[in-house]
Amino acid sequence: MKAAGVRYPSSSPRKRGPNDCSEPDTGMGPRLRGGDDSEGSDTRVAGSITLDGQRLETAWWGPGPAEAPTLVLLHEGLGCVALWRDVPALLARATGCGVFAYSRFGYGQSDPKPLPWKLTYMQDEARDVLPRVLDAAGIREAILVGHSDGGSIAAVYAGEACDQRLRGLVLIAAHFFVEALNIASIRQIRAEYEQSDLRGRLGRYHRDPDVAFRGWNDSWLHPEFRSFDITPSLPCIGVPILALQGTEDPYGTAAQLDVLQRHARAPLQTVLIPGARHAPHLEAKPATLDAIARFVNELSLREAERSPGQARGPLCSSQ
Repeated sequence: MKAAGVRYPSSSPRKRGPNDCSEPDTGMGPRLRGGDDSEGSDTRVAGSITLDGQRLETAWWGPGPAEAPTLVLLHEGLGCVALWRDVPALLARATGCGVFAYSRFGYGQSDPKPLPWKLTYMQDEARDVLPRVLDAAGIREAILVGHSDGGSIAAVYAGEACDQRLRGLVLIAAHFFVEALNIASIRQIRAEYEQSDLRGRLGRYHRDPDVAFRGWNDSWLHPEFRSFDITPSLPCIGVPILALQGTEDPYGTAAQLDVLQRHARAPLQTVLIPGARHAPHLEAKPATLDAIARFVNELSLREAERSPGQARGPLCSSQ
């Protein structure tokens, strides 16, 4: 493993590129028009890291890891670095933290991931890829911010990895188990991919949209995927959690938050975002980002109040 091209933001703005304009309407977020990014998105610094000879697309906003804690963004099942849009810049501005994002293998401009994917692809990402990404990026203090599949990956990582760098967890529309509504929506989007221009729109953001779409969609619709259940990881999370869910989410219901409340032992805040669907950070941006900023500020206060030598981080003892 080696790191390549990891850079941190400077005062020089980035020129807007062709992928900063429009977003595909996947049903997992709003269809946004070009030109609605804030000027803060120009602080993005693109880079890459290399793991086992394969390249991962990365980006940084705000201070580097030597200067402040880092919000590590883990994207949804059809996401990538570019599809976070202006959210990273807004989070950096609101929290004072650095923000780091990467596109998983098979997504965005990262190297492809051969099909078919293992049905444990989220658990595998949490166990095998994410820790090496954090190492290669030089992360010192991390708050994981995961959306959808990314939230599931974050939960598994926080529950299983004894990583003393971890300070908190933000889960946006995360999946802890499979719901019938979830599968119905994923089946519907497969039809849209085959019959509409969704493939072309995803192609603006992904080097190989078929890999990105089929890897995710085929896995979720596989009959054996109905047994997906990461609730055993939840009691072992030892850092504060903020979990957000849209009230109109077609991919999951408030039952996901209920399960988290029953199983989590760490300090937990849950927020239902009225009117939001599967991407409240885009569909209800002010409310969602304000909740995240408040949570990060509370984490800072917790750290300030912690006595010298007091243990922190995940529950590393075997449960």
